[in-house]
Amino acid sequence: MMEFDFEKYYDQAVELIMQRGPKILLAILVLIIGLRLIKFVVKLLNKTFETRNIDVTLRPFISNLINWILKVLLIVTVADMIGIENTSFVAIIGAAGLAIGFALQGTLANFAGGVLILIFKPFKVGDLIEGQGHLGVVEEIEIFVTKILTPDNRLVIIPNGALSNGSLKNLTAKDSVRVDLTIGIAYDENIKEARKLLLNVMSKHDKVVQDPAPFVGVSELADSAINLAVRPWCNPADYWDVYFDVLEGSKDALDEAGITIPFPQRDVHLYEHKA
Repeated sequence: MMEFDFEKYYDQAVELIMQRGPKILLAILVLIIGLRLIKFVVKLLNKTFETRNIDVTLRPFISNLINWILKVLLIVTVADMIGIENTSFVAIIGAAGLAIGFALQGTLANFAGGVLILIFKPFKVGDLIEGQGHLGVVEEIEIFVTKILTPDNRLVIIPNGALSNGSLKNLTAKDSVRVDLTIGIAYDENIKEARKLLLNVMSKHDKVVQDPAPFVGVSELADSAINLAVRPWCNPADYWDVYFDVLEGSKDALDEAGITIPFPQRDVHLYEHKA
């Protein structure tokens, strides 16, 4: 049975440490200093964005992109110091990138979507948008996702790929936005009187703009009610205030005037069957 030559392998290990040890220690030192320097550069970049009033939509995207580029360059530099050739390292990164690319197709699509959003600017930070079934104010546009704050104060994170490829409503794109409300009155009530009351509610609200003028019209002759389309206009920032206030004010005004807002009902007729 062959004996294990401990002394031989010990000498080889010591020789390897003597040859590579200083390089490895220096590479670790460069890595630590480099990471701290990158953090400082990104922080300085963000301060520069603030002082020069760079679009708040672009700030996190550019800073995150530069952060990752600098880190990749640092890793390549450290690998070269250890003794890994750049050609081999690039080949490894290329092979790994190809495999990762297939596995993360959705993530790459989100990255491309983020770039498209920043180039074409269908919306920006602070806009009120509706997309992918969610309505809210844009809080932040990142490399892969967009964060919006809903009216119930919930943070929704939407992939940029879906936002850039799907349908989207930007309610802040124009100076004013229309609030769509539907209010039903009973069939035996006076439509003109109800319209007058509802227009009066909207004209008195300080956040309802008068140009375009508020509108009230019959939208449907439903099973149990005459449905009136109530359409006030307002600034995008006042959307929810106008929505809730006009809805409540309309109910109060109609109740005060004795106009009935019906609930669904059905007439049932019973017939006696004679044998």
